Amino acid sequence: MSKKVLMKGNDVIAEASIRAGCKYYFGYPITPQTEISHYLAKALPKLGGVFLQAESEIAAINMVYGASSAGFRVMTSSSSPGISLKQEGISYIAGAEIPAVVINVVRCGPGLGGILPGQGDYFQATKGGGHGDYRNIVLAPNSVQELYELTVKCFNLADKYRMLAMLMADGSLGQMMEVVEFKDKEEIEVYDKPWATNGMGDRGKSNHITSVNVIPDELEKINLRLQAKYRKVEKNEIMYEEINMQNPQIIIVAYGTVSRIIKNVIKDAKKIGIEVGLFRPITLWPFPSEALAKHISKVNTFLSVELSAGQMIEDVRLAINGKGECYFYGRMGGNIPTQKEILDEIIKILKKEDK
Repeated sequence: MSKKVLMKGNDVIAEASIRAGCKYYFGYPITPQTEISHYLAKALPKLGGVFLQAESEIAAINMVYGASSAGFRVMTSSSSPGISLKQEGISYIAGAEIPAVVINVVRCGPGLGGILPGQGDYFQATKGGGHGDYRNIVLAPNSVQELYELTVKCFNLADKYRMLAMLMADGSLGQMMEVVEFKDKEEIEVYDKPWATNGMGDRGKSNHITSVNVIPDELEKINLRLQAKYRKVEKNEIMYEEINMQNPQIIIVAYGTVSRIIKNVIKDAKKIGIEVGLFRPITLWPFPSEALAKHISKVNTFLSVELSAGQMIEDVRLAINGKGECYFYGRMGGNIPTQKEILDEIIKILKKEDK
């Protein structure tokens, strides 16, 4: 039988990583994700794994590079400023085409900002974040249950495509407690890793993993191969949720903690005769553009609600491609919009559209 337990979100991420086969974790403490490190510091050594608190976030991501190069499932976690410090290493991992999992429990910024939740890391996560033409798979849970399921999925996707997968949660999800149902046995996708630096074996020559290539034509071929890989991810790995999309007057696009609020806004709007649909991207990259665009035939009013100054809205606008009106409502600094705030914004937008 599967097991239901009450757990904090950060602890669930840590437990999920163990269940996904992660044996190596390198990190550095930062609020509001430090419980991930606490949990793994106790658990991994008992399982024959390695927990190491690095001297910095930069050291941690480069340790991830090393362990992944040897073929191991490996993870690091941090929060917004720490993820910024890891960007160079993340770009190296992308260039070397090795799998890794990075957890970002997002806090508000910019700069050191505050420890309350935010979504201001959307650009950083989905547009590369570091130097060069590369992408990361980015998954956005909205519950503690999804923290578990999508952490496991990050490991499977990372190995499948030999690229970095990021779980982008936020401070609220990391700190909240909910019931989570663990499977008796994880569905771990095992992939051969003939590229790994784990000994010559019968290969005849040693593997060499690097992101350095100073020959223009060769480096261009590598970049073209990466772009072809990203097209495969875009084709095969789109995830999203739709709620009340039968006949909406307005579609709200939201992810993470904000999407939980929208579910109650839908109920409040129904009471006053307004039909509100929710489109929730679960893969922030690749963004489910085609799935969102399919709804333009029945509604042309969209509202992006975010804990930022407006970042995901750019992908929403690209998806609807000028065929509808796209509005924005956001809160920052750790503030979270209330149901009433969002409903008032919906009413204001619909009145404007009716004129």
